[in-house]
Amino acid sequence: MSNLVRISRRGLLASGGKAALLIGAVGIAPKFIRPGRAYAADALAAGMIGGPTGFDGAERYQYGPETPEGRAVEAAKAMKAGGVDKIVLGLSDGSIGQLTQPFPAGAPSIKDLWEKETGITLEIVGVPNGQEFTKTMQDISTKGGAYDIYAVEWNRLGDLAETGGIIKLDDFVAKHRPEWDDPQAGYVNGTSGVSLLNQYRGSTYGVSLDGDFQTWVYRTDLFSDETEKKAFADKHGYELAAPKTWKQLDEISLFFHRPDKNLLGSTDIRNQGWGYTNWYQRYVSMGSPNQFLFDDTGKPLINSEAGIAATREYIDSLAYKSPDAVSWGWPEQYGNFAKGGAAMTCAFSNLPKFLDNAANKDSAVTGKIGSMLPPGREVDGKMVSRSVLWLNLSASVSSQAKNPEACYLFLQWLGSARIYAWMTANPGGYFDPFRLSDFSDPLVRQTYHAYHMDVVRETVARTVPTINYPGATAFHNALDENLVAALTKAKTAEQAMADTETEWLRIARRTGEDKLLEAIKTNKAAWPTILDPVS
Repeated sequence: MSNLVRISRRGLLASGGKAALLIGAVGIAPKFIRPGRAYAADALAAGMIGGPTGFDGAERYQYGPETPEGRAVEAAKAMKAGGVDKIVLGLSDGSIGQLTQPFPAGAPSIKDLWEKETGITLEIVGVPNGQEFTKTMQDISTKGGAYDIYAVEWNRLGDLAETGGIIKLDDFVAKHRPEWDDPQAGYVNGTSGVSLLNQYRGSTYGVSLDGDFQTWVYRTDLFSDETEKKAFADKHGYELAAPKTWKQLDEISLFFHRPDKNLLGSTDIRNQGWGYTNWYQRYVSMGSPNQFLFDDTGKPLINSEAGIAATREYIDSLAYKSPDAVSWGWPEQYGNFAKGGAAMTCAFSNLPKFLDNAANKDSAVTGKIGSMLPPGREVDGKMVSRSVLWLNLSASVSSQAKNPEACYLFLQWLGSARIYAWMTANPGGYFDPFRLSDFSDPLVRQTYHAYHMDVVRETVARTVPTINYPGATAFHNALDENLVAALTKAKTAEQAMADTETEWLRIARRTGEDKLLEAIKTNKAAWPTILDPVS
């Protein structure tokens, strides 16, 4: 399918807004942010040992000695005294700004603060967007030792761990207590959220630095229009509102689909490399609490009534999309939505951050965006509503690192409640919010919009993992290619699922069935159990 568009979000963001249809690029983000009043004070609040100063509200991001940040800094200082001088972080080009650009006015940068407090130099080596895994594998296979820390997509943890190229972090976690499962400031869903984001086969191999949870948004101006509401109710017999089920989403999308008026029903993506994340959402919501991809014996479950039905829905949804939907990527999706060209879409949580802002003169939807929970299905008297995590950046410590504990300490500090909230509000990169502390933070809520953050928090609570065990790339490619074949009518839904199952079984044998089975079983700890009442 080489003729299909395969566009990396990181490549897209690295373009700085140069793609013709890209309205939501990071390159235009800074003018949308309204930082708090800067002031000259350079003192920590009482009882604090570290954190940023120099701007209004800085005390929110400061920390005492008995906090994850404080423990990490104090331990790192001791390691500096013992001779640790430098940590080398390999990081995608598009995200470096969040560590190197001061934010808001008057603040230090993340990098400068770490170096000032610990004395350990942080050397950041840019990695081309979209090549993070390739560069990491090159470093591992050649034993090049170019990086102490790798920052790679989270579902590569299994592949990296099995190479021996990254280290298990369990001992450091026990020693320094990151408090990722803290009920007020930690990961959504507590230990289940930690399993989702940081673990492989029950052990910690990464520290999440991103929040790539797929989130649904809609046009509030269309949904509140009295003429539209009456016409919809007359046709379907229920009130026009943000859809709660896939059936409602399909019906509402068809209702608003008016290509002659440059309006599409819904533009959740269908292209190769990205679209199957939207198939996932339809499939996993077909069982209670989830429709799993594999059973406990390792047998694939997609060649089933659920898999075929999800694939048929996926194909049928082309009826309310662009004729070019199979080649649309993120530039087309964001650009179309910015022009008011769709009633609904599913995207990264940064869409309202960029498009619902008066400073964006090119956006026709400022003040007209609402966000909603992912659609679901009624199963056994409860609503199963599920989203999916995709592309999320996770940082791991290289087995070639000279000072692995110092590397972990930096990641604990960077990924902890106060520092991460401060960083994710910074428009200099694409790290998005995912912790409970992020969703309650005033600066983050200002940047991403309060109405959206509450919905994103609840979306995270309902998110399933994509495949993140050994062979993840091969499993995804097999599913991806068969779904595209179904979309282009080269295969039926039945044939696409049967062929996916056949290829998955081959991948399992090639990967090692015993190893895979353990990963599948431990991975289930990351799947959500939340069920909603049927209204």
